Amino acid sequence: MKKLIGKNKSLNEQIKILTKILQGNEKLWEILEVLSTSKLKNYYVAAGSINQTVFNYYHNYELSSGIKDYDIVYFDSDLSYEKEDETIKYVESLLKDLDVSYDIKNEARVHLWREEKFGAPIEPYSSVEEAILSWGATITSIGVRLENNELIVYAPYGLNDIFSMIVRPVKKDFSKENYEKRAEKWKAKWNRLEIIPWNL
Repeated sequence: MKKLIGKNKSLNEQIKILTKILQGNEKLWEILEVLSTSKLKNYYVAAGSINQTVFNYYHNYELSSGIKDYDIVYFDSDLSYEKEDETIKYVESLLKDLDVSYDIKNEARVHLWREEKFGAPIEPYSSVEEAILSWGATITSIGVRLENNELIVYAPYGLNDIFSMIVRPVKKDFSKENYEKRAEKWKAKWNRLEIIPWNL
């Protein structure tokens, strides 16, 4: 097993380590490169494809192993379904040759459908960063993009949990049941993970 080389390092050092790990996931890095030259603004590649690449690295798995889709989130104050659909089709056209699946969402629209899907309403998000803050676990609440070939990282809870292989709940707009289900699924695949109980 690989040593947890990013654990308890400075944030700048952790971002350098994260960059090197993500570069090893060739499809993820190509997504970042393509989007960096696109007209898409105010966006991140985020959540599972980031933390799972790191999990895979520390478990000596192929870095894209088990990544179901790549989350691309952005914020557009135009709340129409038509505009979001137009953006989704645009991004998919840019990435069509990569042969991976994407989940592309305008986070400004999430409050319009979240109650029907998850059973609880939420207040509208004011930014894509505010949405990322609520994603259930600290290691999920991470977004990245490339600007001038430099990795820009939004990690409101820091990067120490992901480099320490710790799954810690974020209780904003997320339920205990969903957290425990997700944590159990992750632990079954990545056995080095330490799960912090919801009630601690």
